[in-house]
Amino acid sequence: MPTNEKEAAAGLVEFLRACPTAFHAVAEVRARLDAAGFTYLPEQAPWDVVPGGRYYTVRNNSSVVAWKVGADACADGAYHFQMTASHADSPTYKVKAVPELVGEGGSLRLDVEAYGGMIDHTWLDRPLGVAGRVLVRAGSRVESRLVDIRQDVCLIPSVAIHLERGSGLAPQLNRAVDLCPLFSAGELATGAFDEMVAEAAGCAPADVLARDLLLVAHEEPRVWGRAGEFVSGARLDDLQCAYAALSAFLATENPRCVTVYACFDNEEVGSGTKQGALSTLLADALARTSAALGKTDEEHRRAIAASMLVSCDNAHAVHPSHPEKMDGANRCHLNGGLVVKEAANQHYCTDAFSRAVLVAVLERAGVPYQTFANRSDVAGGSTLGNLSNVQVSVHAVDVGCPQLAMHSVFETAGARDTALAIDALEAFYDADLLIDGSDAVELA
Repeated sequence: MPTNEKEAAAGLVEFLRACPTAFHAVAEVRARLDAAGFTYLPEQAPWDVVPGGRYYTVRNNSSVVAWKVGADACADGAYHFQMTASHADSPTYKVKAVPELVGEGGSLRLDVEAYGGMIDHTWLDRPLGVAGRVLVRAGSRVESRLVDIRQDVCLIPSVAIHLERGSGLAPQLNRAVDLCPLFSAGELATGAFDEMVAEAAGCAPADVLARDLLLVAHEEPRVWGRAGEFVSGARLDDLQCAYAALSAFLATENPRCVTVYACFDNEEVGSGTKQGALSTLLADALARTSAALGKTDEEHRRAIAASMLVSCDNAHAVHPSHPEKMDGANRCHLNGGLVVKEAANQHYCTDAFSRAVLVAVLERAGVPYQTFANRSDVAGGSTLGNLSNVQVSVHAVDVGCPQLAMHSVFETAGARDTALAIDALEAFYDADLLIDGSDAVELA
């Protein structure tokens, strides 16, 4: 049954509000998994996995893998995985270990560095908060605690156009000079930032041992437009896909395979971390699941060869003022449905086989889809699908929701596309894909 478009858009807005950082996103995903009856399996503990069970594990509290073992998934010759993967991190600025810069008149600025490739100027002149995790001393323990300082506590001011003659309309911003947010004009003393963080973490400043804190824009996400066509907010890339994939995963029950939902951290900085798509997290979870189900290493390797991944990361919609920046034929639009992305340089993992499998699934389900490729004279970006495939080599296809202003502090997408993405990913999870090498696939 088609997903209700208004409910899906409203659900996305709620999800965006709850997920200012990847740490908060994983906490939100865990809460939804717990409510759906999933069992948490810590990586350092023994795993007990049975047919019909539903489970999840986390790494670094910023990446999560969840899976459901179909009641008939372990049948001889049919055991395999059908997976989606997205990411929960977004471009922003990270606060450094020594957080304050003292300036003119006793002012304090925060010493930050770029995390990922954001559009710098979109962060100017808007109140900002701080969120992330803090490691605190608690007796003989060191504990991780989430913080989300919702108060507007800093701002990155522009230089007045009168002082930037000739470049005020397109300022050249130096990240070490121009993008350190103002924290105090002189009322606060050095150490005030650490005091604020300790208060948010519920401890004394001396007990804050380390922190991963990021700047967060507080403009509320929303559905808007005369016809309600648009949804805008921070971190649509890639929380829109993370939300759509999670919604589809929770809504489906496929008794014939192991369905998997993965959401990684650190895609925006290359994925090469212990919790990124290049890590062993997904490979470890799949291998341990197979072992707990009594599968041999040979049977696990055969299952991987028969499996498929849909890598979900947002796509560039045609900009209404600059259609010339898109490929002449392979272009997508807001509210047109999930986008299948392909690149000859393999920055996207789609190939003819994986495209054909997904297209066959979507067309059988009557779900619309679109196509995207970069202009042939533009290098384009990359995503996590081909990186994840380094550790778990399966047939894989890259998809995403179309959006505008990718990597802006406030991005825009189509209000219909979340529901259309959920429908598409539900169709994928519901299908039973019997893959025969790269020669054929039976859509059971």
